[in-house]
Amino acid sequence: MATLTHDTPGVAAVRSGRVGLGFAVLSAMSFGLSGTLAKGLLEAGWTPGAAVTARIALAALVLLVPGLVALRGRWHLLREHGRFVVVYGLVGVAVPQLAFFSAIERMQVGVALLIEFTAPAAVVMWLWLRHSQRPGALTAVGGITAGLGLVLVLDLVSGADLDPVGVAWALVAMAGCATYFVMSGSAGSRLPPVVLAASGVVVGGAALLVAGAVGALDMTWATDPASFRGVEVPWWLPVAGLAVVTCSLAYLFGIVGIRALGSRVASFVALLEVLFGLLFAWLLLGELPRAIQVAGGVAIVAGVVLVKLGEPRAR
Repeated sequence: MATLTHDTPGVAAVRSGRVGLGFAVLSAMSFGLSGTLAKGLLEAGWTPGAAVTARIALAALVLLVPGLVALRGRWHLLREHGRFVVVYGLVGVAVPQLAFFSAIERMQVGVALLIEFTAPAAVVMWLWLRHSQRPGALTAVGGITAGLGLVLVLDLVSGADLDPVGVAWALVAMAGCATYFVMSGSAGSRLPPVVLAASGVVVGGAALLVAGAVGALDMTWATDPASFRGVEVPWWLPVAGLAVVTCSLAYLFGIVGIRALGSRVASFVALLEVLFGLLFAWLLLGELPRAIQVAGGVAIVAGVVLVKLGEPRAR
């Protein structure tokens, strides 16, 4: 503890950056598991709307008590940031998840992922235009390298048949994903990370439940077992994983990482979600990545490292 007390600002900044990077990677890993778990539910008879709603609504229940504890009776924070929380819950939480599931109903999952994960480029452009944070050479090269790596990982070099409506939904998901990064790293928000995560999923979950109640969202679900690599598990197990691991912890880790790294770097670290998605698909679904996908994964990691190196040391 004495060492921490006498840390210089530079050492503290480096330590904070490393911790933030760790949380951002954990967030990407948690988010990367969602596709595999959701696929098991969809094949068992669930609709995308039901899976997304269960994921967010149950995550709201998980984070509600920790969020209230972290709030410590400071209700004025929620009143002061009421508009921020509503926009974050709708545009940063509910919209990208629902839009992505809607997109993959009409187009290849890989194509939808590639469109959604152009969000880091949108974040860099936003920071440049809105806050005059012009990306450095390493950041630009890292972004391009990561983007090329995504093309290889998703194996899109052979081309894809794009559905206009599916592309529109994927673009909505991209916009929501970019909003999540920018708003989570907003310096103007004094909400503790767990409070922001809890309030976001509460708002997002409530919105999805209302949409289902009025018939705007198909909420068909089933109690049949979900199958992962030939092993059947009760339906509630992947649902719990979606809610606790791929939503509650993923958003919480992500917010902590974004605030420590900044929205630009954290958004590129989040590209690792695709790599983790491939890994979990291999472990739980038996989908082996091809050599070209491994090469793409190396390119993504290299791109993330370049973006990290391209950030100024002083914050």
